[in-house]
Amino acid sequence: MANTASARKMTRKIAKRTAINKSRRSRMRTFVRKVEEAIIAGNQQDALAALQSAEPEIMRAAQCGIVHKNNASRKVSRLAARVKALAA
Repeated sequence: MANTASARKMTRKIAKRTAINKSRRSRMRTFVRKVEEAIIAGNQQDALAALQSAEPEIMRAAQCGIVHKNNASRKVSRLAARVKALAA
C-alpha cells in the first residue's frame, strides 16, 4: 500500500497507463488477426486491404512503446511476405 501522496499518485498514473497500453495492444492484435484470417481464407485482396490498415496500427503501437520498433517491423515484413505468397 502506498504511504505517501506521491506514491498514491504514481499508482493512479500507472493504472491509467496500463489500461491505455492494454487497449492499444489489443487493437494492434485485432488488426493482425484480421490479416491472418484473410491469409488463411486464401483471399489476397482482403489480405492486402487488411495489411494496409494493420501496418500503420502496428507502427503506431511501436511508436507508443507497446512493442519494440524492430518487433513491429518484423511483424509487418512477415505479414507482407505471407500476403505476397498468396499471389503465387
